[in-house]
Amino acid sequence: MASAPANLWVLLGLGLAGILIMTKKLKKNKVVKQDFGAFVLRFQLLPPPQPSPPKAPHPLTGLTFAVSDVFDIDGFVTGFGNLDWERTHEAASQTSSVVSALVEGGATCVGKTVVAEMAYSISGENKNYGTPTNPTAPALIPGGSSSGSAVAVAADLVHFSLGTDTDGGVRVPAGYCGVIGFRPSYGAVSHMGIVPVSSSCDTVGWFAKDPIILRRVGHLLLQVPFAVQRNPRSIIIADDCFQLVKNSVDRVAPVVIKSTEKLFGRQVLKHENIGDYLDLKVPSLKLFHSKKSNGEVKSSSIRLLANVMELVKRHEFKCNHGEWISSVKPTLDPVIAAQIRERLQISDMEIENFRIIRNEIRVALNSLLKDDGILVIPTIPDPPLKLGGKEILSEEYLSRVFSLLSLASMSGCCQVTVPLGFHGQNPVSVSLVARHGGDRFLLDTVHTMYASLQEQADIIEKSKLSAKVVSQETSAEIAKEKGNQAFKDKQWQKAIGFYTEAIRLSGTNATYYSNRAAAYLELGSFLQAEADSSTAINLDRKICINQQVTFGNLKTEAYLHVIDSNTSYKALFGRPLNCSLDKAPFCIFSFQFCWPGPPYWGTARSIVHRPWTSWSDNTLFIATWSVRLVDAVTVTLQSLIEDSLQLTVACLFCMNVKAYLRRGTAREMLGYYHEAIEDFRYALVLEPTNKRAALSAERLKNLFQ
Repeated sequence: MASAPANLWVLLGLGLAGILIMTKKLKKNKVVKQDFGAFVLRFQLLPPPQPSPPKAPHPLTGLTFAVSDVFDIDGFVTGFGNLDWERTHEAASQTSSVVSALVEGGATCVGKTVVAEMAYSISGENKNYGTPTNPTAPALIPGGSSSGSAVAVAADLVHFSLGTDTDGGVRVPAGYCGVIGFRPSYGAVSHMGIVPVSSSCDTVGWFAKDPIILRRVGHLLLQVPFAVQRNPRSIIIADDCFQLVKNSVDRVAPVVIKSTEKLFGRQVLKHENIGDYLDLKVPSLKLFHSKKSNGEVKSSSIRLLANVMELVKRHEFKCNHGEWISSVKPTLDPVIAAQIRERLQISDMEIENFRIIRNEIRVALNSLLKDDGILVIPTIPDPPLKLGGKEILSEEYLSRVFSLLSLASMSGCCQVTVPLGFHGQNPVSVSLVARHGGDRFLLDTVHTMYASLQEQADIIEKSKLSAKVVSQETSAEIAKEKGNQAFKDKQWQKAIGFYTEAIRLSGTNATYYSNRAAAYLELGSFLQAEADSSTAINLDRKICINQQVTFGNLKTEAYLHVIDSNTSYKALFGRPLNCSLDKAPFCIFSFQFCWPGPPYWGTARSIVHRPWTSWSDNTLFIATWSVRLVDAVTVTLQSLIEDSLQLTVACLFCMNVKAYLRRGTAREMLGYYHEAIEDFRYALVLEPTNKRAALSAERLKNLFQ
């Protein structure tokens, strides 16, 4: 048996080893967190030197990018999102042609990003390498299959990135992470050096935040000839597709409609039921369904198309990787394993029918869109799901999602996902689809519409916030009325509760504070009453006069009579000199005298019971101000010159008589007698016939004489 000291040293050694392991793990997690878990491998592929002038620099100079871990990079194993795949495959002997083209074009490749396991799932989750964190909504899935590439762009780790899109692998994560995602026409970009998923649906796609970068990358990869940019002649809203959207439908289609009207005019807008259109134009789809269901269940054409797409994907995936799965027996996510290992009995005739359906739908959409049409559809019908959520397994959910994604996947048309801000806490996007081969036109359209789409999205979001504010103001008014009723019933505490609720909903309404002050007075809470009255007075101050008056004859004076507390007033001229009022202002003034010399400025502040005189080092004039609120603002001018003067008057004061009365009462009860007299006098200036103010002011005046 080992001695006690030996056992102690063993325990200490194990403890230290545990600390080292935990430290290493924490450091690893810290690194992952810094890059949002987007990368599985970091490296640099540097572009060639710039050509000598006068040759133009490389088109992608200064840009960085990353690629999903399905692209071959010379000297590195392509992991395909699965540890067993990485373990059983050799390092690539050459770099994918699309990656090489980007590097040759001046961009720097900085690493490989996480991809969903075997690029199969649209959730973007990966238990082997860790699920990348969605920068726009960390608790939600990033979308897949190219989750890491979308996250790298959303987190500003690279300027753009590459992914693959079979049944949404670029479009879904772009929508969930709030970036632009482009799926080009099928076959438009080389697929050499990329692990396939479903060969007849796979495309190389790319992500960017900036539509200019998106277009620059597209021009290089697509190698399309130069053409004059064209505006869309028809923008078609797929009404039935938007009916699949659960929450944010009023944040998507209206944005596109408003933007289209602003940029191209209302005449280009059209509406179409895509399901009905496909019923007419894709007869093989209906024939396929009737053979499968014997006509028992009726389903929309776009849902049927989604079913065909998933059958094609599963069949072709098994053709590509079934032998490896059978021989290696890799550890797979249970959801993926269930779909892959389910036996498919697809005849050669059905495979041929799939090909016919693809051809028919491509012809149908090309005919609908022609060379200058855009189809507008939701990218995805639901907001991003929670990480680890079970809804991703729901057949109904997947059916609605794939109904939208199958249009481009099965037709081979190009599609772009455009972010439109947020609905609540969730990112929102829209998709624009152009005919097969219309990639340059689609890139140009995104470039033209992007700023307008963002502007309209902001406008709609602000209008909704405004509507929410209006709703809050309505609720505040209801609370105030309940408070008024409680006050009449002498339920003071209940009234205070209702007024407090009104203030919580609309904290800039002076009436709510003034009414609550009245209830506090009834309870003897004079400090609270004074505070609420003061708040009401401050909130109710308004600029009521802002007028320029020209005096041709300096032996006159002008009255500007206040009609209400806003900006309405009238001006009377020709009153005789020396008829000014002797009441002092408790408001703010600014004025400017203008004549053939330099202007002179002055400001009158809250001065009580004495007129205010402005002076100038130029002794040509003397101006005396005296003001009585509501009655008039009076200006008396005397001058030695006969030139005209111009006067600008601005006045800021409170018209809330009740607030002054209530604050005066509170101050009187608190022993602030001088301040209380001022409040009652101010109330009298605003309402000279107010008996309560007159009696209170007189009582306090007599008391302290």
